[in-house]
Amino acid sequence: MNAMHIDKIDLNLLRVFDAVYRERSVSRAAEALGLTQPAVSHGLTRLRLLLADALFTRAAGGVAPTPRAERLASAVRSAMATLQEALVEPERFDPLASRKIFRIHMSDIGEGRFLPPLMARLGALAPGVRLQTLPLPAAEIGPALDSGRLDFAFGFLPAVRDTQRAHLLSDRYIVMVREGHPLAARRRGGKALLQALQKAEFVAVRTHADTLRILQLLNLEERVRLTTEHFMVLPAIVRATDLAVVMPRNIAQGFAQAGGYALIEPVFPLRDFSVALHWSRRFESDAANRWLRETIMALFAEVRA
Repeated sequence: MNAMHIDKIDLNLLRVFDAVYRERSVSRAAEALGLTQPAVSHGLTRLRLLLADALFTRAAGGVAPTPRAERLASAVRSAMATLQEALVEPERFDPLASRKIFRIHMSDIGEGRFLPPLMARLGALAPGVRLQTLPLPAAEIGPALDSGRLDFAFGFLPAVRDTQRAHLLSDRYIVMVREGHPLAARRRGGKALLQALQKAEFVAVRTHADTLRILQLLNLEERVRLTTEHFMVLPAIVRATDLAVVMPRNIAQGFAQAGGYALIEPVFPLRDFSVALHWSRRFESDAANRWLRETIMALFAEVRA
């Protein structure tokens, strides 16, 4: 097709051409397209004028393609098939055959707690699918989701707005200390426990602003002896010292199962929060996006149960 004509071609004219070529009859093409015969004839006339070729000539029982039509037919058929495939793509995603890479925002603590069961599930359902974690500042997460740089963002992300989201689990911040720590030696609650916290010393994580905010609200900023960049180093530090750490209970319980730790649950401000899965409205109907988010939500439903 001459490039000078491409802006003048109506897609419906190519559908008419393809039908007439396949049926070798204007009347049968009209029936296949659900159009009247005059409508098909009119469309064919428009295409003939644009291409300066008869395209079809009368033949026994219908019409026969011209050499130009023969050359055009395979290109039109391929283009129509490609377009059809693109239109139905959102309905198809084969996890067993896919080698898609999904990019997910997660904190280091989220990676440690939730990637192992997620990777085990993907290994069973989609062995070729790959994940990459891409932790970003909160201000960049929404734009990254919209641009496709990120597929999902996972965690407690109150600053991330204007996204689609699904609740995964409810959690709360608690205090983790080593087994035998003075804070865990006596059973205390309410004000007595909050007062006991004033005598403790803490390790904090710079990148987890909410835990720092809790320490600020409790006037414990001056009790922070160590500030680190990542959560995953904390268990070893806590176990070897008298330092305490404010962290999500769900994560702390995973560490406590191995022994050597005590979990304390003061009633302090901002302690309750929700972990959610975020994605962009742009990719709401994308089959791959839908499959992974449904897989993640099903996995977390099992965790809650």
